[in-house]
Amino acid sequence: MPAAVAKLAPDRKSNTNSRSFARKELLLCLALALLTWSLYRGLFANGFVNYDDDRYVLTNAHVRAGVHWTTIVWAFRSLDEANWHPLTWLSHALDCQLFQLNPAGHHFTSLALHIANVLLLFVLLEKITASTWRSLAVAMLFAVHPINVESVVWIAERKNVLAMLFFLLTLAAYAWYVRRPGLGRYLTVVAAFVLGLMSKPMVITLPFVLLLLDYWPLERMNLSVSAARGDLAAIPGATTPTFPVRPIGWLLLEKMPLLALSAGSATITLAAQKAAGAISSNADKGLLLRLENAMTCYLSYLGKAVWPSRLAILYPYPRAIAAWQAIGSLLFLVAATAAVLYYRERRYLVVGWFWYLGTMVPMIGLVQVGSQAMADRYAYLPFLGLFVMVVWGICDLANALTALKTRRVAAIMLIAASACAVVALAALARTQITYWHDDIRLWSHALAVTQNNYVAENNLGAIQAREGHYDEAVQHFRKASALEPGDSVSQLNLGIYAQQHGDLKQATARYEATLILATDSRIRASAYANLGQIYYEQRDYARAQTNYEAAAKLNQPFPLQLGLIAEKMGDLNQAIRCFAEAAWEEPSDVNLLLLARALKDAGKDEDAQRARERAKLYSKDMRQAQETADRLQAQ
Repeated sequence: MPAAVAKLAPDRKSNTNSRSFARKELLLCLALALLTWSLYRGLFANGFVNYDDDRYVLTNAHVRAGVHWTTIVWAFRSLDEANWHPLTWLSHALDCQLFQLNPAGHHFTSLALHIANVLLLFVLLEKITASTWRSLAVAMLFAVHPINVESVVWIAERKNVLAMLFFLLTLAAYAWYVRRPGLGRYLTVVAAFVLGLMSKPMVITLPFVLLLLDYWPLERMNLSVSAARGDLAAIPGATTPTFPVRPIGWLLLEKMPLLALSAGSATITLAAQKAAGAISSNADKGLLLRLENAMTCYLSYLGKAVWPSRLAILYPYPRAIAAWQAIGSLLFLVAATAAVLYYRERRYLVVGWFWYLGTMVPMIGLVQVGSQAMADRYAYLPFLGLFVMVVWGICDLANALTALKTRRVAAIMLIAASACAVVALAALARTQITYWHDDIRLWSHALAVTQNNYVAENNLGAIQAREGHYDEAVQHFRKASALEPGDSVSQLNLGIYAQQHGDLKQATARYEATLILATDSRIRASAYANLGQIYYEQRDYARAQTNYEAAAKLNQPFPLQLGLIAEKMGDLNQAIRCFAEAAWEEPSDVNLLLLARALKDAGKDEDAQRARERAKLYSKDMRQAQETADRLQAQ
């Protein structure tokens, strides 16, 4: 009996400690969630922005339809927006089904995902490093750093926070797998990784990250570990988890299925980006300039990690980079890498630094996609490595100071410095959130903190035009064209301005220039359609039809316009087909009345009568609808 009591006592104590630790972990998670929510709660006053939010939500018929079987099929087949990310499309469709086009609902989902990422990061780090407070500090930095604002508040960047969720879940599944390797657990890792790839291809570097985790903190590599756990020695109650140690070759072989998935995702992404014309092929973005930009951007990102000021939605690509800048950046990176390797007994330095360098590779611009030199959203994943380096490094420094001062003083200094840093970052992040309140504020801020930003000029001009301030808008369009003569968007905008003001000759020239410069299918479709309208007004129906048909081939159908042209050309059968398509896509009273008129002219009186009866179902004022239909036909 006494032996039994002696055996039970430690178990009871262990259970008590376990419950106490779980309560502490839960309270810390609640604190992190409240911190993140309170910081970002102002984003619910923000709306959609005129940069990609339209293509991802506002004008995307598939997304606006909600989650249905046809939407699911489209999401898995679509390469729209130069990416294959079906889960991202479905998340937007679900938001539309739940919240329609209320931006607050869409913002809520993005913020919820960011909070989930913060909590998952904390729990994951705590489990694999056995260091609660250091893990908490890393999660706090991730939660409040201003450079992450773009990923959270920009609705079109849902893919960033969603992909990060599955990336962290994959790491958690991997930590679960390495404790007791087995096929079922490995397949869980694969499944989580696939979900991440279906959210955004930025997670293709995950196999590389897993090898870093094998080095530290999992320490699965068959290397000398005599000094590997020294950074945990001074943490009260910390214990290092132990995992089966494997040869490096075995660890590489273990990652091969994941590497194959990464290669497949990269291939699909490159194909999608080429098809969409997103990959720059301009001579002014040659290999040398891209290499120079990559080197300087690595350094620029580090600067924004330490001093996150002058953040913008878009940083223009430089026309040229001074040789001393590129060489200086390269030398700094080489020196930093050498220093990290020299102090490799602090394994977190090696892991954090190569995490930053490696996970940034898909976004650093060696294959240039888009017009930006760098982007805040690209730092969402890579900065985790920097945060680990900073937190573990400061803690080690504080522990070293205890040889000179009391542990209490060192702890107070560390807590005070950390608190000040978090408060300062949170204040900057809160200010950054306000810049995303509306389009004018967003692009005005971008112009204030960047130079030669022709994209910002275009978008600010588009807002002015949308609000009827055409004279102010054209000034921005002209600035954009002067800054970047090869910019197709400013040419298109200047053509629209000229067309609206009756200068059809200049408008035609601008649209033709747009077609020479543009690779984006939507821009080309708009230019073709506007040319079609010009020729239609000039009664050159053949050329009008040719241009509208060219726009239709770019997945931008104009059935109403093509129907009117066919009617003018005497092709009633084609007119009926086009009006029927228009009525199917948009069953309005005007479209159905136009169909009824074409059917009547073709001698199909019964069909014409049925179309008129259907028009009455959709009409609030049939007389006004008939006048509109007559006016369209008389133009």
